[in-house]
Amino acid sequence: MELHVTRWKRYGHDRLYANLPDGTSVGWADVTTGDITVLRTEYRDDVRAVLEERLQKLTEPVLLHREPTAAARPTLPPLTPVDDLAVNPPGALLRALLDESGPGILERVIARVLRRPTEWDTWRKGLEGERRVGSELNRLKRHGWHVLHSIPLANKVDIDHLLIGPGGVFSINTKHHDKRTVWVGDDSVRVDHGKPAPYARKSRAEAKRVVRVLEHYCDFPVPVEPVLVFVGVTDLKVVATQLSVRVYQELQVAALAPLSGVLTAEQVEQVYSIARHRQAWIRA
Repeated sequence: MELHVTRWKRYGHDRLYANLPDGTSVGWADVTTGDITVLRTEYRDDVRAVLEERLQKLTEPVLLHREPTAAARPTLPPLTPVDDLAVNPPGALLRALLDESGPGILERVIARVLRRPTEWDTWRKGLEGERRVGSELNRLKRHGWHVLHSIPLANKVDIDHLLIGPGGVFSINTKHHDKRTVWVGDDSVRVDHGKPAPYARKSRAEAKRVVRVLEHYCDFPVPVEPVLVFVGVTDLKVVATQLSVRVYQELQVAALAPLSGVLTAEQVEQVYSIARHRQAWIRA
């Protein structure tokens, strides 16, 4: 398959895109880091070959492959029920926050009378969104995927959902914007034409965080793709250059089901066994 390579520089990014003859992008490489992202798994070998060749011509040396280190990988203690994150329901952290510090009856009445939005309203809205997306993701289990919800990190934050399967690992961030319009750019998101929010940039940072944790225990590269899922929106527009973060509405996450060719069955089980262990994430 003949692929055409084009270079794209914008907003501080420097990328090489591998395109089909009709202009469809099937993969891209970050010129600065040498990281390659395959967008269409059926062209995986061709994409890597053409982009690696072009990267080598642009800059030397470029780290294209991470070889396993000779030192033994760290191991986790035996999994116990207390540390098993597989039992976490969607929105577990938000539910815990509401239970611990949610408003009393008087506070709820005052806020309702004054029509004053509170942090608790944001938590409840987020909880509903995570539950809705979690329900859709759980449907993918019958297609050979593992799903984890509300993975706790330091400082009382979490990863909303983690999807692990033959198509790789997906770090999923849920945003609930009921009856709103959403525009997604390369780094920021605007809701109803409001101020830009760094959703895309934060999703990429979260995915890199997941890579560091999983590859700390795995002796093979673990590709992790960031995903933004919007709940309840009336319109969702994504710029054509936004290829580093997958963007869906809640019912569209089923598009991930047929993806394959990234991890073997054995690798999927190894990654899942690490990801479900609370101790793996304690210092993440």
